[in-house]
Amino acid sequence: MSVPDSQIPSKPDSRIKNESAMINAMSVDVEDYFQVAAFEDHIPIEKWNDWPARVDTNTDYMLDIFAKYDVKATFFILGCVAKSYPALLRRIVDAGHEVAGHGMNHVRIFRQTPKEFMEDIVTSKKILEDIGGKKVVGYRAPTYSINQETIWALDLLYEAGYRYSSSIYPVYHDLYGMPDAPRFPYYPRQDNDSAQRGILEIPITTTVIANRRIPCGGGGYFRLYPLAFTRWAWNRVNDEGQPGVFYCHPWEFDSYQPRVENLDWKTRVRHYLNLGKKMESRFKKMLLAYRWDRMDRVYGELIK
Repeated sequence: MSVPDSQIPSKPDSRIKNESAMINAMSVDVEDYFQVAAFEDHIPIEKWNDWPARVDTNTDYMLDIFAKYDVKATFFILGCVAKSYPALLRRIVDAGHEVAGHGMNHVRIFRQTPKEFMEDIVTSKKILEDIGGKKVVGYRAPTYSINQETIWALDLLYEAGYRYSSSIYPVYHDLYGMPDAPRFPYYPRQDNDSAQRGILEIPITTTVIANRRIPCGGGGYFRLYPLAFTRWAWNRVNDEGQPGVFYCHPWEFDSYQPRVENLDWKTRVRHYLNLGKKMESRFKKMLLAYRWDRMDRVYGELIK
């Protein structure tokens, strides 16, 4: 699968012409459609092998888009995906993208003890580094599951060698969220009595309307909102002098993925709304509208 050349502008647009424009962070959470948290009650881990895998093909599709639009991104990759598709991980590295951690099997942190979590992040980090040949410094919790109850995970991430996290979505949501957290990068475990700053947290992008935070960083919200609203929200964030953090999943570009039965209406809408070509069309327009780069480069001065 590839992006038709006819859909790529023949000359640079205003984003490319304006070299002083803000550079935003592009990221991809690499997991298969049956591995999402919303399906965990329908497809437990022990049943994953019963479903046809599509993550390899779908991620390759995204790599092709990024190559043709000259965009580098950060890929937060599950350890189990890296083990199953080592060549895919090497293709991501060879294309110049950043590889970062996403845990082993997409288990949300509140379902793990600190000991289990530490084993998870150490094991997955080693797999990514051994296969990809690059040091892994970034991490994103499955389903943004770092909140006030699991904030201890940040200390363990730093101890395990990670230097930044993009695991907190500062909004209200029934599956995740830490609504009182800062909207922009900060050091949540900084020791004010020493020079130790700890890990850098890079929250997913939000804007503020009438004192309410509105999520606009990607995922299901990107497929739900009109593109004009997303563009308006991102322009506001950049006008605040801050890069945005965009995220998506390879399965969002795949309208042919097998359907899971007996889902409640909310889960069905969240997962299946505007998959495939509608997602792809909006995504390409976002790639053209803004400047993009890997998270470790966008926030390089803050990552220590």
